[in-house]
Amino acid sequence: MADRYQTRLGYKQEMFPRLDPVVHSRHRARWDGPLDEEALSRYERDGFLWFEGFYSQERLDPFQDELKEMAKDTELTQSEQVIQDPVSGELRSVFAMHELSERFSRLTRDPRILGMVHQLLGGDVYVHQSRINDKFQFQGAGFEWHSDFETWHAEDGMPAMRAVSASLMLSDNNEFNGPVMLIPGSHQYFVPAVKETPDQNWKDSLKSQRLGVPEREDLEWLANRGGIQAPKGPAGSLLLFECNTLHASNRNMSPWPRANLFFVYNSIDNPLGAPYSANEPRPEFLAARQSITPLDMLDEEDFQPFEMPGK
Repeated sequence: MADRYQTRLGYKQEMFPRLDPVVHSRHRARWDGPLDEEALSRYERDGFLWFEGFYSQERLDPFQDELKEMAKDTELTQSEQVIQDPVSGELRSVFAMHELSERFSRLTRDPRILGMVHQLLGGDVYVHQSRINDKFQFQGAGFEWHSDFETWHAEDGMPAMRAVSASLMLSDNNEFNGPVMLIPGSHQYFVPAVKETPDQNWKDSLKSQRLGVPEREDLEWLANRGGIQAPKGPAGSLLLFECNTLHASNRNMSPWPRANLFFVYNSIDNPLGAPYSANEPRPEFLAARQSITPLDMLDEEDFQPFEMPGK
């Protein structure tokens, strides 16, 4: 397939408007969903939606307990799908969470989340990637500004901007413990990176991202145009953000830990091909190529109700 989003060519390219729609159900038969027109328009404008208190603290306690048990699993913590913090050596990320835990797998099929995702992406989806990002108090490292799509396109061969991330706050996110920061409206532009992708770049980039980072003048222009927002709220809050939205987070210098769970949903009609700017694909636990069966919704009675904004 022709590369419509060339990046990492070794020289500076100008950013340009995205070539894909933001809400993919606009011109498709699958239109109905839990999001009203106001929410859809806000997602198109900003590139993300924030739902404070989507789950209760009691609903999350079992997840926290399961994560503590995973941390005791020596075989798991020594595998490549577990990343240690580059500063402290503590557990930073665990990938393919939906394959490690039935509880997490069920969460990806919550009809209230999956209903919104179907509406945004215009059809059936699968989990492209899932992970937990943990920042311990006083030491959790940050993440550089980046577009997830730039990496998924360059290193995974994702052809189009037709994916969305669901980030669930497993702990309170406040202004001091390194919340996710986003640039509203940045998803409307593709910002090519400069440096070429070295072999097995993922082994270093998951610890400290150096490639796929936009040039500072591009970041400055986009931030001056759209500002920067950092959604904050209690554990159980949910952030949905478009795959091309530029985001980052600071180091956690507070006495409070920050743990967020991420599910990346990709359209079943947007499967991965050969990497566009890398010599070989990344591992399956980072970018699903085999496990791409459309997700089925679970029964709604399995989940507590949540009133959508505007409804």
